[in-house]
Amino acid sequence: MDNRPIGIFDSGLGGLTVVKEIKKILPNEQIIYLGDTARVPYGTRGKETVIRFALEDALFLTKFKIKCLVIACNTASAFAYQEVAKMVGIPVIDMIIPGSIGALRDGKTKIIAVIGTKGAIDSNAYKSALKKKSRLVSIYQIKCPLFVPLIEEGEISGKLIKLVAVKYLSPLKKLNIDTLIMGCTHYPIIKNIIKSEVGSNVKLINPGAEAAVYLRKHLLKNNSLSELKKADDKYFLTDLSCNFIYVAEKYLGEKISDKIRMASL
Repeated sequence: MDNRPIGIFDSGLGGLTVVKEIKKILPNEQIIYLGDTARVPYGTRGKETVIRFALEDALFLTKFKIKCLVIACNTASAFAYQEVAKMVGIPVIDMIIPGSIGALRDGKTKIIAVIGTKGAIDSNAYKSALKKKSRLVSIYQIKCPLFVPLIEEGEISGKLIKLVAVKYLSPLKKLNIDTLIMGCTHYPIIKNIIKSEVGSNVKLINPGAEAAVYLRKHLLKNNSLSELKKADDKYFLTDLSCNFIYVAEKYLGEKISDKIRMASL
């Protein structure tokens, strides 16, 4: 057994969707979360900037003697996985590989769409990973740059977010997709809106949920599960807004305001 915590970082709120999935299947694990809310979003940044931010995030979390690290950001996963893994020297789990595995799991997938930030889509990380596993699939990618700032501002329901969803996702109806990868960890927060636009016949893939399963398998294989949860989860932010607490607590279904601390990177 290994009772050290698991470190998770994202540019902001989105990584909490990964936290939620991990807590579902690994309730004994202590989580140390870092949301780089002062520099959100990462998806509009250049590759070198994202790498620098990701390395700073990872370095902060290693101070807590974590046993593994989860990059709960698709853009950082696409641009910085190799650099982060090399620096920290502990197991690192990204979003791209688990998400791609999940999209191809049932063997029936033929037409996959990936939605994400500008950085995640421009990197072609999902397209590359999917093609390595199956050359038979057709892949369409769509940038959805306004989703993250709207979610960070608490716009997770109502006319505005629905109008933006229609603008971005309506072209998918003509492509007859059967699977949609939500290639940003913010997107599961508006899963119902996405689902209503693409249709109930389209399988939605949440890479965060896939990463949680991937993490559990890794811990089991290496006898690294926590025997008993002995410490509370900790949430660190580089900037705090009332919107963060509102959206976070609504999505997680628990009070975390008393667990939030400020971080200096």
